[in-house]
Amino acid sequence: VQLQASGGGLVQPGDSLRLSCAASGRTGSIYAMGWFRQTPGQERKFVARITWSSGSTSYGGSVQGRFAVSRDNAKNMLYLQLNSLKPEDTAVYYCAAQTGASGYEYWGQGTQVTVSS
Repeated sequence: VQLQASGGGLVQPGDSLRLSCAASGRTGSIYAMGWFRQTPGQERKFVARITWSSGSTSYGGSVQGRFAVSRDNAKNMLYLQLNSLKPEDTAVYYCAAQTGASGYEYWGQGTQVTVSS
């Protein structure tokens, strides 16, 4: 499975942004996909997750109510809608795919989101 994330950029506090992640290859093996983010010197942190078949979602506590994860199975696309952005949301955002029970095996290259006035 290959993943290509896009959609990052420089926005102001309170703005919205939508990230996309295109999946290719053995997409039929995907069980769930997720978004993570990382800032310099910090560990990668969980942002959101969606199961590929049922669309069940879960979120990290700091983004609950502001971010929304979705997918388009027909297009093999994963999305993350970021609303009410805050400076602390600044990070490199990564998409990831899970095909088994052992966690996320495949990762995209990351897209930078910068929230600054």
